[in-house]
Amino acid sequence: MHLRDALLVSLAKLPGSREFHLHVLVSFPRKHSNLYPFASQPRPRTYLQDVLILLSEQAGPDARRLFVSAIEASVYHIPSTSSAIVYVSKVDSTGQATAPSPTSTLVRAFLSYYANPSTRPLPVDHLWIHLFARAQSQYLFPNSADFPGKRPLTDVKLCSWWKRQLTSLAEELLDVKANGTTLSTRLYYLLPGLGELEASYSLGHAPGAPSSSVTWVYGHPYSQTDIPLPGISNRNAGATPHIGQIIPWFDDDPKARFIDEIAYTTEADGVKSPERKRPRMSDRRSGPRVSEEEDVQDKAVDKKDAHSQKEEQTTKTLRKVSVSEFWERMSFRQECIAGAITGFFVMAVSSNSPQAVARSEVSPLAPQPGQVAPQLIKRVLTSLMNGHEFPSVDRAAWSTKVLEESIRGLCDGLRTAPVANISGNVAGSDRSTPEPTLTRATPQTPPPRLIRVGHPVVDASPNPFPEPVASFETYNAYIYGSLTVDNPGLPRKTPAEAGDDGEPKVTVLTVRRKKRTKP
Repeated sequence: MHLRDALLVSLAKLPGSREFHLHVLVSFPRKHSNLYPFASQPRPRTYLQDVLILLSEQAGPDARRLFVSAIEASVYHIPSTSSAIVYVSKVDSTGQATAPSPTSTLVRAFLSYYANPSTRPLPVDHLWIHLFARAQSQYLFPNSADFPGKRPLTDVKLCSWWKRQLTSLAEELLDVKANGTTLSTRLYYLLPGLGELEASYSLGHAPGAPSSSVTWVYGHPYSQTDIPLPGISNRNAGATPHIGQIIPWFDDDPKARFIDEIAYTTEADGVKSPERKRPRMSDRRSGPRVSEEEDVQDKAVDKKDAHSQKEEQTTKTLRKVSVSEFWERMSFRQECIAGAITGFFVMAVSSNSPQAVARSEVSPLAPQPGQVAPQLIKRVLTSLMNGHEFPSVDRAAWSTKVLEESIRGLCDGLRTAPVANISGNVAGSDRSTPEPTLTRATPQTPPPRLIRVGHPVVDASPNPFPEPVASFETYNAYIYGSLTVDNPGLPRKTPAEAGDDGEPKVTVLTVRRKKRTKP
């Protein structure tokens, strides 16, 4: 089952009558070296996929389509440790959906697709879900905070919402332990600046707080040994890892910015004098003339030595900070104590199947059906963030129509776009001006970069698989899907929950004044 089909199956259970239109964009795997940028050599090979999910809703056959929910995420695959990481970057809604909002169902279905071993598209045994909860009025839909129907969650309610989603996912995975598969789940959360009792009290008394038997651990998962960490392989398991090897680096993440600050700030005042360069073996003026090839080799050795010294200095700096000290100092960061409560949530799912799976037959870089180029997702996301806004129903309907047509056009036009030809005579004129003919060249891998030495130096190995080309068939089979929901609506509130006019009862507490005793 593909991701689009799994999301549509979950949306079919929502109450009410409406029609959903879903667009799921998943990029093909590509090499990525920044998940653990400070890990010692050899670094684990990592492959990255971008995911963008856009959900629009249509209240009736004649109603206009409106974007209601969106998810932006990244999927990291580490074959050496049989692990994968799903990082949820942004989740947003426009507030224009019919009650109940499909955002919660969409998020749980997306996470369940990767967490459940029966639907997981990656051949891994361990899956990690990372997210950073920070309350904002809007994330992916510009100016949607101006819509009167949107009610953004506060900092405490947002952390409680994410904890409730992961709790529901863990309860769903309890039924997967059958069929001979051993499944273990671990849940961690940390609210910087709050102790365990304060965090438990804050989230426990928030509206809709989870009340389940699922066990949560208040802290970080980087000291446990039950589930292997993604960045620690068997080759470097003997040495004690530092924080750069166990804490993943994500874009727009406070952990990544703090690790960068620790790694590149080695002095108390944050300034370090440049290291002295290595003197040359012979001078051009006084000594014998050095050949051009020897000069290039000396520069390469100097550059390699400087890089190794810098890497060694960075590793020493990161080893000075323990994991516990890192999270203790994280509580004093401006991003975590700027007047609002933030939260780090991690969920680990480990499955050990009794049947061995041959995982060396398929390359991690092999594109799967329905996957698109990362530039297509980047183009759609840039258009969504910079060219559209959702402050009202009219503008949201126009933006939804333009974006959906753009996605369809990108998928259908990359292969069938006509070749531009501006040469020829102007109609109705005998004069002609020769113009160059614009032809679309086939994308090719650039040749290896040559230095002055005789052999080529290749910076990175190219992808042996051709880039998948989106088509209209791919759009209909994997990217776009629609679903008509016709279920019973939400149950009405009982008279005890509502007043005579149908509004909820509000109990007003009055202050009891203490009677003064006469002297």
